Parts: sequence; structure tokens; C-alpha cells
Amino acid sequence: MNRPKKVYVGMAADLIHPGHLIVISEARKLGDVTIGLLTDRAIASYKRLPFLSFEQRKAVIQNIKGVSNVVLQNTLDYVPNLMKLKPDYVVHSDDWKTGIQKETRQRVIDTLALWDGKLVEPKYDRSLSSSTKLNMALREAGTTPEIRMKRLRRLIDSKSIVTLLEAHNGLGAHIIENARVNYGGMIKEFDGVWISSLTDSAAKGKPDTGTIDLTSKVDTLGYMLEATTKPFVVDGDNGGSIEHFPYQVRTLERHGISAIIIEDKIGSKKNSLLETKMAQEQDSIKDFSRKISAGKRGQVTGDLMVVARIESLIGNAGMNDAVKRARAYIDAGADGIMIHSKAKTPAEILEFCKRYSKFKRKAPLFAVPSTYSGVKEDELAKAGVNVVIYANHLLRAAYPAMLNAAESILTNGRAHELEETSLPIKDLLNIFSKEK
Repeated sequence: MNRPKKVYVGMAADLIHPGHLIVISEARKLGDVTIGLLTDRAIASYKRLPFLSFEQRKAVIQNIKGVSNVVLQNTLDYVPNLMKLKPDYVVHSDDWKTGIQKETRQRVIDTLALWDGKLVEPKYDRSLSSSTKLNMALREAGTTPEIRMKRLRRLIDSKSIVTLLEAHNGLGAHIIENARVNYGGMIKEFDGVWISSLTDSAAKGKPDTGTIDLTSKVDTLGYMLEATTKPFVVDGDNGGSIEHFPYQVRTLERHGISAIIIEDKIGSKKNSLLETKMAQEQDSIKDFSRKISAGKRGQVTGDLMVVARIESLIGNAGMNDAVKRARAYIDAGADGIMIHSKAKTPAEILEFCKRYSKFKRKAPLFAVPSTYSGVKEDELAKAGVNVVIYANHLLRAAYPAMLNAAESILTNGRAHELEETSLPIKDLLNIFSKEK
């Protein structure tokens, strides 16, 4: 008796639409269907992390009529799975003949030729296969605190480097949600939002001296959470007293914040990047470790990350002290380490990364290239950095533009000179309009 033909279909299957069902239906006509379900890492290599986790997507696909088996596809490249399964057919809609998957398609054709396999390509019908529209609808509908909170950990597990951009109001969060570029055939976008104490204070007309408390920060967060589905990481300054820090953690947890970063400093707050000597005294390793542990014990779910920010390089305590503190903070339960520097080059950050890479126990590593801004994300990723934070750039870009507008009106006695460089009023009205 002839064995059933083996058919392989690779897909992300984040948001199932009629286009997926058409492909599976065509595959069923040819034989037993195995779905190669792309992992989060495989999907994140060329576009946005899926809304659903791998296990959630697998549960959906397994229950679609005609699917015989589901296997992991760990890369965008089909070849590893094809060499294991040697299917008679691969089925994929014909939309991958151009774009980022063009090379992937050719590798499929070349591999199938090794055993006379065949690629079958049903016509892609954009009207039935609009993942983009479905994603936009989901972003408009929003997300839940539980889903949002877990997203940062999924991103860290799935991407070579995660990028966060500062926002200080709902408009900034909206920009982060929607900003994307096509870079080398890949869709690049920011992964999440950084809530900076510096820019939050500045946007409220206050100095960065701890004058903006958590209640005020949460009020701002409320507007921002509505403008994006992406995860949030909050600048928690030094976390306050050991007794108060667990309550801060719980407050942020209730709002679905993914992480809080606290710095190992004590005393009246001054920004670390001030052109002075150490603005504040560095906390003892023992006391700051106690604070980290208290924050972890105070959590309800354990999903919010408590990240320890090390100020040793800022305060000239030296590399050995920074490395020593990183080990101690991880032992105390820190979910991540942020190494800070105000040097003009990334040399000391890269040296820290080199020494950190030798740790037996590590946590995700965060870096903030504000003063050493010439370093590329790829360089940081190669060194072992997991998350890069662009900590103040939206506000820094906005202030000169607003100041120029104000001075132009004063100088010219009218606003006409700003028209060419300003957003048209109709576009401003349409940013959040439901009637576009």
C-alpha cells in the first residue's frame, strides 16, 4: 500500500485568517499535513513579536481540521526541518516570491530538488489574508496588564537585542507604537517604552531631583498605556526605602508594567549624568541587595522584572566594584542588571560585558548609550547586552523644535514661516481620530 504523501507548511499563525485556512486546505488535498510553527525567535528575526505565545499558537493550529502534526520551526529558514522530514510537498502562498522571504523560498526549491519534492503556491489573496489589518485592529483595541507585563521577558528570550525608547506622554507612546522602517527587507520597530524620571520631570517643568513621585508618574502612565500595546519599563530612581519599595512594585504590577529599574544610590537625588563628581552616595551592597529581595518578595505574580542599576562606573568606584555588585545583586534576586556609564566611548561598558559574560549565573543585561551614543546596537548585542534604552531622545528632539517655533513666531510676528516644517493641522486632527 502506498504511504500518504508528506506535506509541509511553515507559518507563524499568530492571528489566524482565511488565508491560512486556504493554504491548509490546499495542503490537505496533497497528503498528511505537518505545520512547521515558527517560534517567537524565528518571527522576531524579521517582524514584530507575535501577540500569542508559541504554546497558544500551537494549541490553535493543532485543532484546525486537516493538520496531522505540528513541529517547531526555529528559524525563518525551512531547510533544517525539510532535511529531517523530507516532505513530498511544501505549500506556501505565492506572496513570498519577493521581499524578505525571497531567498528563503529559493532555498526551499533547492532543497526539495534533492528528493524530487515540489513547491505548491496557492494564489495569495490580500483581501482574505490581511494580518496587517488584524494587527492594527488588535493594537487599537489595546491589551491587558497581564499580557503586557509578560511581553518584555518574551522579547528578551526571542531577540538578539531589545530596544526601548523614552516617552513622556501619550503622543510619544503613540509614536513608539507606530514607528517602523524597512531595513534590509526586515520591518524594524521599537520593542517597548522607557519611562524616564528625567524626561517625566522635565515635561512637567520640574528638575530631576525626585520631585515627581510615583503617584504622579502613574497618572502619566495612564495616558500612555492607552496609546500602545508595547511593554513599559519604569525608572524607579533608587526605589525609596526598603519598606516602601515592595508597594511601588505592586502598584506597577497592577498596571501591567514589565520592569522597574532601581539604582544603587542613596541620599537626595541628582542625575547621574551631571558633569560633576558622584552626585549621590552609592548604597552598600548589603543594603541594596536587601532592597532587591524585598521588592521580589512583594510581588504578586513574579512577572514584573526588578532590574538593578549599577552606578560604580559613574562614581569612579571602578570595574571590580561593578562586577562584584552585579554578582551580589543577581544572588539577591535581581531579574536584570543595568550597567551605567557617562563615558564618551563604550569602552568601559564593553569591558564590563566581557567580564559579565564569564558569570556562571547571569540575568539579562541592560545598557543606556546616552553619552556613548556612537555605539551600534549590533556591537552591544555581540558583547552580550540584551536590552538597549534610548533614554531621553524624544524629549531632547522635541525641545529645540518647540523653542524654534516659539522664537520664529516672536521674530516674524506670524506663524507662516513654520508651515513647511510643521505637521499639517489635518494630520494632527487625524492622529487619534477614528474617522480617517
